[in-house]
Amino acid sequence: MSTQSTLAAFVGTTPNIGTTLAAFSAAYRLAESYQGRVGYLCLNLKSAKIHRYLGIDGPVVALDDLRPELRSLSLTPGKLAQSMLQVRGAALHVLFGNTMRDQAEFYRPEEIDHLLENAHAAFDIVIADVGAYWDNAATVCTLRRAHTRVLTTTPALSHFQEDGQRWAKQLSALFGIPGDAYEALVVRQPGMGAGYQTKDICKEMGVSLMGEFKVNPSLLGALDSGKIDEWLAHDEHGRTAMAAEAGVLAARHGLKRRPMMAVQPWYKRLVAHRSGKSLS
Repeated sequence: MSTQSTLAAFVGTTPNIGTTLAAFSAAYRLAESYQGRVGYLCLNLKSAKIHRYLGIDGPVVALDDLRPELRSLSLTPGKLAQSMLQVRGAALHVLFGNTMRDQAEFYRPEEIDHLLENAHAAFDIVIADVGAYWDNAATVCTLRRAHTRVLTTTPALSHFQEDGQRWAKQLSALFGIPGDAYEALVVRQPGMGAGYQTKDICKEMGVSLMGEFKVNPSLLGALDSGKIDEWLAHDEHGRTAMAAEAGVLAARHGLKRRPMMAVQPWYKRLVAHRSGKSLS
């Protein structure tokens, strides 16, 4: 387990390209395979969608429900943890995002910093999904505090060159974030074609590569039915999604892999008995 909590922020060069999917998948893999408490914060103040991807139309508690505690700087790690959904089948706690888009610009930097401080106290690793637009405190404050910054983009030239190189990286400098402080995660979606090669994308943006995330038809179907967690747990492609990238994050921040549960002899005999087979 990590001796000090760490923050990994996912931000897109462009809105609606799969940043939330990649960030949540990474968090799920970390909670599934590694020791420690994992928290996922939806801080995309203008386009929160993870509750729908989990099949929850109206979250019982979301970020905007914590505004009184954030304004008064009185939130506690326990209150934050109680306000989060524990995803079934994984030791992952999810804070649903802001449901009032017109309030996005009214979150103050000190409120976001207070939220992140409590998240650090409650979890060993925090995955934060922030919006691609830099006109709100959540995006700026989270990226400034992050230990790992993952910049998601696509093979489309307008995304990684115009939005990535000429938008995100130039804005980063204004807030004291070095341009090379990011790692690229290339999202490949159906119907977009092969596009540019990953190495060319990283070279253009001047960043190293974190990995790739592939959106396929089975994932799109899971999103429509609100079952992204089931896709990650059981689908042929979903079971390996973001596994390598989660491994990189775990190694970097000191998270140890969960021990594999050994299959006891008595369990083997029970399974064999129920299936009518004999053990040699």
